[in-house]
Amino acid sequence: MIPTSTPPRTASAPEQKAPPGAVDTHIHMLAVPDEFALSPTRIENPAALDMDGFLSAYKTQCDTLGIQRCVVVHSILYGADNSVTVEAIRRLGSDARGVGLLRDGATEAELDALAEANIKGIRLNYVHGGVLSWQGAKALAPGLAARGMHLQMLVNADRHMAEIAGDIRGLPCSVVFDHIGWPNVAAGPAEPGFAAMCALLADGKAYAKLSGLYRSATAPWAETDALVAALVAANPHRCLWGSDFPYIMLADAQMPDAGHALDAFHRVVRRDADRQTILVDAPVALYGFDG
Repeated sequence: MIPTSTPPRTASAPEQKAPPGAVDTHIHMLAVPDEFALSPTRIENPAALDMDGFLSAYKTQCDTLGIQRCVVVHSILYGADNSVTVEAIRRLGSDARGVGLLRDGATEAELDALAEANIKGIRLNYVHGGVLSWQGAKALAPGLAARGMHLQMLVNADRHMAEIAGDIRGLPCSVVFDHIGWPNVAAGPAEPGFAAMCALLADGKAYAKLSGLYRSATAPWAETDALVAALVAANPHRCLWGSDFPYIMLADAQMPDAGHALDAFHRVVRRDADRQTILVDAPVALYGFDG
């Protein structure tokens, strides 16, 4: 029997709200199966909410945190059918952008359709595999670049960076790493794979999302502070923040409180200029929001 995810937790008020124009660069938008068909190979069902229910819960979270804009990342629960993500972006309006999913060998017409729907990137799961391979992603890269789109990757920095960093430096499109590179937290920022990711940021070749800390540590996630600090020190203009709402496929992780996640960001990122860059300026530029 396929398990069902827990409904998203209501966010606590953070100690300090995000600045005006802030962007949450990593959420998923889901819906019950009678609205959008789920993948037959999924490992989890979404909580029993229709899309309006998820949207309502997320808008409440945005009001609590001071978030104005968001990026909806397509969930593998729906396979390569991006309909649920495209519809979520449509309902959210001009303050939403998206990251979709394509199979190897995707056509120019498929890329055009997603670009027209305000999809700004294509996601590759390098950890678990999926419908898009690394070779397929590299083949898509010129088409992504031509449309102002990027490649978003879930990797384990300590396991994968050595084998992909060279290719990433040669790609014509930008690369965004999910969840601080899902690193070996115990190894710290000097671990070679994580250090290589920091070098990619420093050279302007990649971005990293300061998100998903709860997947690598326990609240209040102090174990990740040195890693987040290293990414920001490498290049704040290549750092992004995301809540990961509604916290699906938790496995052994504990569902986070998004208010506490924003507090964790502020705990590490102390300079107002860096906060403005990471929460507003960098994502506005990358995802093509109006300033």
